[in-house]
Amino acid sequence: MSDERLAVAKTYKLYIGGKFPRSESGRSYPVVDHRGAFLANASQASRKDAREAVAAARKAFPGWSAATAYNRGQVLYRVAEMLEGRRDQFIHEVMDAEGVAQRRAQLLVDTAIDRWVWYAGWTDKLATVLGGANPVAGPYFNFSVPEPTGVVAVLAPQVSSLLGLVSVIAPVIAGGNTCVVVAGQNRPLPSVTLSEVLATSDLPGGVLNVLTGRTAELAPWLAAHAEVNALDLCGAPESLRRDLEVTAAGTVKRVLRAPVAEPEWTITPDIRRLRALLELKTVWHPVGT
Repeated sequence: MSDERLAVAKTYKLYIGGKFPRSESGRSYPVVDHRGAFLANASQASRKDAREAVAAARKAFPGWSAATAYNRGQVLYRVAEMLEGRRDQFIHEVMDAEGVAQRRAQLLVDTAIDRWVWYAGWTDKLATVLGGANPVAGPYFNFSVPEPTGVVAVLAPQVSSLLGLVSVIAPVIAGGNTCVVVAGQNRPLPSVTLSEVLATSDLPGGVLNVLTGRTAELAPWLAAHAEVNALDLCGAPESLRRDLEVTAAGTVKRVLRAPVAEPEWTITPDIRRLRALLELKTVWHPVGT
């Protein structure tokens, strides 16, 4: 018997509703590393896959938004634990995807793990920081309470394959929203590995759904979908941004505009993304009852 063996090639699939389906269209596309060498074939999601992902996110929203802030924080922390356990795998995938040296890849992966922990810590603090008791002229209590917007579609950064992805999806689910994310088109493999982490964590199926494929193909359908309540254009191609904003206005979506240039994701985060995807509900209650 020969000592040589064939390595088991990994199949990169979509992540919808807690499961790993292939694209219903049967399409895939080649993913290459920073030198142009072939890495793998990734599933090329279709319009129908996007609809299925939105349906899964909508189905998961009532349970996830109703969970206690403490519980959501514990779930996010569990994701960070799982990321830590696969740290070496993510380092190699980031090196292949982004063409960075090992030390830089280690920094990016460690920062991504720390960012999950950072957002996990904010889940039970949002009500205190963003809400409050309001002074009113009458015998009433008046409170402002932050609530999740709903289903959020995210176009992930095209350059930062893991840290950028984590930086845009963690605040979505930390605030109680559910998410459909289109991974960076040319660097999608770390996002699929992240899906495997999510599937083996305590995150309920459908809370976060990951599509791989052509951003320009999927983005217009997500922008027009009536069940999508907010749209993050972070990774949108510049040529499509205005059209996507106009399309999103047709269903009165919240839109997070794309940055002028790719952000430096390693800088200390703030709560702007958390705040942008929350709505304030005002509650009145008579005094003494």
